[in-house]
Amino acid sequence: MAKILIVDDREDNLMSISSLLEPSGYQLVKANSGREALKILLAEYDFALILMDVQMPNLSGFETASLIYEREKLRHIPIIFITAHSHDEENIFKGYKTGAVDYIYKPINPDLLRAKVSVFVELYRKNHQLIAQEQKLIAINKNLEIEINERKNSEEKIKLLNLQLLQNIDKLEAANKDLDRFAFMASHDLQEPLRKINVFSERLDSEYGKHLNEDGRKYINRIQSATSRLQALIKDILTFSKISIDKTVFVTTDLTPLVNDVLHELENIIEEKKATITVDLLPCALINPNLMRPLFYNLIHNSLKYSKKDIPPVIRVFTESESGEGKKNKGESNKYCRIFISDNGIGFEQVFSEQIFDMFKRLHNQNEYEGTGIGLALCKKIVEEHNGFISAKSAVGEGSTFVISLPVTEPEKSAAKIIS
Repeated sequence: MAKILIVDDREDNLMSISSLLEPSGYQLVKANSGREALKILLAEYDFALILMDVQMPNLSGFETASLIYEREKLRHIPIIFITAHSHDEENIFKGYKTGAVDYIYKPINPDLLRAKVSVFVELYRKNHQLIAQEQKLIAINKNLEIEINERKNSEEKIKLLNLQLLQNIDKLEAANKDLDRFAFMASHDLQEPLRKINVFSERLDSEYGKHLNEDGRKYINRIQSATSRLQALIKDILTFSKISIDKTVFVTTDLTPLVNDVLHELENIIEEKKATITVDLLPCALINPNLMRPLFYNLIHNSLKYSKKDIPPVIRVFTESESGEGKKNKGESNKYCRIFISDNGIGFEQVFSEQIFDMFKRLHNQNEYEGTGIGLALCKKIVEEHNGFISAKSAVGEGSTFVISLPVTEPEKSAAKIIS
């Protein structure tokens, strides 16, 4: 609500002007003299307009206006003089010189008074809106400056963190290479004493077994069993370590013959389990065959190993092509081949579908199913070395499906083969 200060030494004039302006909803403040007006303005300065009589005792309207405009905070308030000296040029000049913006002559024309007051009140409101907008813009600019400075600081921190990250990656890669070399050398050096343990335990069993009681022969069997498990573990660790060390050039290879070669290696267990394995047409891919054979060997061997009791395993190796995520160039897709290895085995809970690829992770007891816990970790590392990825879908009692995604180089495929 706009405030208007009315200054006049006559109470009837104050009442008359107030009665004309009150219906417009203004907040009216009245002063009986120039001194009282100054006293009011010491406490309040947010007035839209001052209506002031020129002729007043002690301080005239002109003198009061001069004192008002001496204060910086009050210079924005427009003053309209009310005078009985109609069009007296000397008074008009004197009023404008003191800072007045307009005159209203007595007797007061009500319509003219309301019109002039409304104009200055509207100017006051628009001015306040502009001030509010200016304050808002100042606050926005300040926030933008803060945001820009924070972003600059963040960019500097990000650059520093990226540099540290790159340095840490280099260190980590060097440490991983050293660790792989150490694992390779340690595993290699462990094989010789293990062979000796195995040889001497066999000789002990063949030459002195008949002299041992049942417990003695049991201990020898445990030594041999533990030695076999440790040899299998060392073999898997060596294979895992070789992946990072072996930098054989990848070649475009037909995957179907490669899988069939793996099946020949597994021929004995396939016959023992009475398994049926179907290999569909597989594509050619840019691979390291020496690494890819252990991948298929482990996955198919797992399907045979984790088969249901008294139910022959049914395993299928098949494929489908898809466009991978992202584009190399506009209009060119990264093509992937998805190879599925599905079985009708015991399966596992889907919640473990990522954990099974962790090193030494086993879902079953060693006494139930033999293994080192490295096979699937080895598979994951092999696939990642080929810029691909591997996943698994399964449900308890409903079998498992492992999905290998590899980049495709040629669409050639070879004949299907069924082994049973």
